[in-house]
Amino acid sequence: MSEVILRLDNLTMQFGGVTAVDSLSMELNEGEIVALIGPNGAGKTTAFNCITGVYTPTNGAIYLEGRKIIANHPKRRGIKTFGGSNKKFEKDVIIRTPDKITKLGIARTFQNIRLFKDETVFDNVLVAKHMRSRQNVLTAMLRLNFKEEARMRKETKELLEMQDLYRYKDEIAGSLPYGLQRRLEIARALATGPKVLLLDEPAAGMNPNETLELSEFIRDIKEHYGLSVLLIEHHMDFVNQIADRIYVLDFGKLIAEGTPDEISNNPAVIEAYLGVDEDA
Repeated sequence: MSEVILRLDNLTMQFGGVTAVDSLSMELNEGEIVALIGPNGAGKTTAFNCITGVYTPTNGAIYLEGRKIIANHPKRRGIKTFGGSNKKFEKDVIIRTPDKITKLGIARTFQNIRLFKDETVFDNVLVAKHMRSRQNVLTAMLRLNFKEEARMRKETKELLEMQDLYRYKDEIAGSLPYGLQRRLEIARALATGPKVLLLDEPAAGMNPNETLELSEFIRDIKEHYGLSVLLIEHHMDFVNQIADRIYVLDFGKLIAEGTPDEISNNPAVIEAYLGVDEDA
């Protein structure tokens, strides 16, 4: 049985009086593709933002390979005695910034493509390679890092060739067709060396042929790089085609989980997406 690589435990995110994510618990296994779906405003992207350190959750914890990487449990958990005096435990709070989360092995793309659109395809991927570069300010200033730069350029070339993007290496990223920009954003995420890849609506704005190519592309990179993939998507045909399991959010709450067939026939999911006739 596959090991759980990413786990959300009772994750909650509040903005004032609005609860965007409400006690969400879910798991992603090694080598699995899992979809997180739900109507607009269900809290899907907010959950991604908590996983990647953009937001600090109001409550709950996130585990990567069994290690707690983000946590916020505001209530103190008990009393501990030190030399006869009583002292309370510290709050269980772990806050990490997005760059720290990336270094731990979680990479993501965004609902709205966020490339460096005035830079070349090659430089968009090369900049992500610096996340794991073995250099410092001194070696960079003294130009002692030429071997490291050569290594990163070689790996960038290989990555672009693997993703069939090398032919566009000198093109300005913003000039590429929409589908290629999506692929480039995924390639840039892969350049950080992730264990878990989060894709936020990767098929948004694509035509059926592009969507089919994207599903094959995601399967290929999952196998080649040994990834576990968590994706948000509204295209149910795409989700049913690619996902091993599906979690469904509605108003921040988990209302269903299961295989694509189970979810497609779940009354609670149908109601959340389509509503129910008052006479039904």
